[in-house]
Amino acid sequence: MEVKIMSDEQQKLARYAKALGHPVRVYVMQLLGQQSCCYSGDLSEELPIAKSTLSQHLKELKDAGLIQGEIEAPRIKYCVNKENWSEAQELFKTFFRI
Repeated sequence: MEVKIMSDEQQKLARYAKALGHPVRVYVMQLLGQQSCCYSGDLSEELPIAKSTLSQHLKELKDAGLIQGEIEAPRIKYCVNKENWSEAQELFKTFFRI
């Protein structure tokens, strides 16, 4: 029988923290938070990084559940996943009250 050391909340907090652990991803979250959605092409114009690098950062945020992407061929529209972002904010607030 495996003993669970970390709670679900601790694991989620770590996943969100890892996803926000790069300045480009923090910038993307702040940018998406200021508008309803953004297309990947618009993001690549906004950031002076290669499109492939931006795609990797978007994938990290999406895998953590902080953003969601909708394919609107030939582009992808990204938005903040409001439910998970609210959860992340609450987990961080609780963590920083320690």
